[in-house]
Amino acid sequence: MRVENSFIPAPGVGETTERRLWEHGVTHWDDFDASAPGVGETTAESVYSFIGDARDALDRGDTQYFAEAFPNNALWRLYENVAGDVAFFDIETTGLDKRSSDVTTVSVHHGGDTTTLVRGDDLTAENLADLLDASLVVSFNGKRFDQPFLEHNYDVDVDAPHLDLMYLCRRLDLTGGLKQVEVDLGIDRGGMDVDGREAVRLWHRYEGGDEAALDRLVEYNRFDAQNLHTLLDTVAGRLHQEVFEPHA
Repeated sequence: MRVENSFIPAPGVGETTERRLWEHGVTHWDDFDASAPGVGETTAESVYSFIGDARDALDRGDTQYFAEAFPNNALWRLYENVAGDVAFFDIETTGLDKRSSDVTTVSVHHGGDTTTLVRGDDLTAENLADLLDASLVVSFNGKRFDQPFLEHNYDVDVDAPHLDLMYLCRRLDLTGGLKQVEVDLGIDRGGMDVDGREAVRLWHRYEGGDEAALDRLVEYNRFDAQNLHTLLDTVAGRLHQEVFEPHA
C-alpha cells in the first residue's frame, strides 16, 4: 500500500469514509472526484487540498509531511514509496537508563548494507547523523528507547519520520520483544542466541581485552538491524491485506 491510496489525512475523512471510497473504486488519488460517494462538498474540497499538498511533498521528497499528516498507526503506508531509502537501526547499551548507561554499538541497515559503530572507535555524533539521514527510520521500541538514548548521549536529532515496529506488531497481535516476534514469524537469526543481558556482558568482556566478545556483540547487533527489514516487509504485507485489500 502506498500513500497515494490514502485519504485519511484529509479533514473530514476517517477510516470509515476511506473504506467507503475504496469500496466504490476510489483507491488512488487519481480516482477521486467531487461526486465520490459519501463525501460532501466541504470534505471534497479538503480531499483535493490534501492531494495537492501530498503530491507536492512527494515531488520534494518531504517525508516529514506524511509523518505529520498521517495518524501514527498509518505511517507504514509510506514504506513502499521510500523503500529504497530506509534506515533500520538498533542500539546496544550497558543499561536501561540513558542518563547513567552508555551506548556500546549502533547498527544501521540502509540500502542493503549494514554498518556498525562501536563506542570508543567510530561511534560519533557525525557518523550517527550520516547513517540516519534517510527518508524513513525504522526501529523496534526505538521511540521509547533507542532514539532517546542517541539524542541524550550524542546530541543527535533524528529528523526523519520514525516508524516503530513494536506498535505495528501489537496491532497484529504479535506481542513480546523483537526476538519473540521473530520466533513467531519464523524470521531466522542464524543460530544467534545472545539476548540483551548477554550483550552487556559481552561489552564488559571486550573492555577487559576480549576482542572475540566484541565480534559476537557486533554480530548480534547487526542481526537486530537487518531483521527489522524482514519484519517490516512481513508486517506491511499483512497490514495491506487487512486494511486495503478487502475493500479495494
